[in-house]
Amino acid sequence: GFLPLQGHIVRNWKVRWFVLLQDKLLYYKIEGGKKEPSPKGRILLDGCTITCPCLEYENRPLLIKLKTKTNTDYFLECCSREERDSWALDITGAIHAGHPVQVQELHRMKNSFKLLDNISLHDIVERMYDSSTGIKLTRNLDQGNRYKETFTGSALVDWLISNSFAVSRFEAVTLASMLMDENFIRPVGVRSTEATRSSDPSEKFLDDSTALYMFAENGKKNTSSKEEVQFNISELSGTIVKQGFLVKQGHKRKNWKVRRFVLRADPAFLHYYDPTKEENKPVGGFSLRGCLVSALEDNGVPAGVKGNVQGNLFKIITKNDIHYYIQASSKAERVQWIEAIKPLT
Repeated sequence: GFLPLQGHIVRNWKVRWFVLLQDKLLYYKIEGGKKEPSPKGRILLDGCTITCPCLEYENRPLLIKLKTKTNTDYFLECCSREERDSWALDITGAIHAGHPVQVQELHRMKNSFKLLDNISLHDIVERMYDSSTGIKLTRNLDQGNRYKETFTGSALVDWLISNSFAVSRFEAVTLASMLMDENFIRPVGVRSTEATRSSDPSEKFLDDSTALYMFAENGKKNTSSKEEVQFNISELSGTIVKQGFLVKQGHKRKNWKVRRFVLRADPAFLHYYDPTKEENKPVGGFSLRGCLVSALEDNGVPAGVKGNVQGNLFKIITKNDIHYYIQASSKAERVQWIEAIKPLT
């Protein structure tokens, strides 16, 4: 599948098509909507170590870090926590292919705790913000540094249990780690920050009265203009139904670019993002009300499509008669996207 990869020399991000084999991870360049026949590069998995979640980039909370035995670092970014964990599990399985007990333990850890179906991390964070029943924010001092609006690790664990989001401290720590992985909360101070570097997922968040955390957005400058806030409220407030990497044909140059698509309901919008950019802002999007969506035949090049594309195309026509040509990575993925979009039109 598609994943953004950071370059080694020029530290920019490029989207590549990744193929996981038993002993290596190959990545390919996409040109004109088609994968090039020869790989652009390869990551040898023998002696490789994996870090997931990787918190080295504040604006990219869904990273996987691979360090080869020659100490070369590779950073790969995923669309969602589920996709990241799936890639990490499969890559770890390939690294430890000769050690089935370790792979079984990874599967057990991954499946040991799940959120209730009717609860999302967004719901939990909204409850945390509540002025009367949310988590209490206080000023705290850590090694001479004074932090406003923080809470301790143990306070968050207590709050999650008392609000029935978890039944044990182990589950609450796992849930708090999820909130940190998804960049809803972040560590502040030496102790909690150093814990994030632990290779043990259960030790990244500390159930401790001296470990400090805060809401992630409190530590960032609010640079949004009024127009941007209105745009976010009107279009980006819907529930995320589906997201993933797709290849889209441009309107003017008719070239093909990999974009991260996010499908939302209530209101129904489809937005697309440039995954090579640091800022998490859509580069385009449109309302799905009144749209038509359909699959395109894979025989030949359909009218309106430029380039030697690989197939698995579908088209969305907006109520303003704007045509979007989009390419999925497989027939199954194309069907999934069409079935997800149709009820929202």
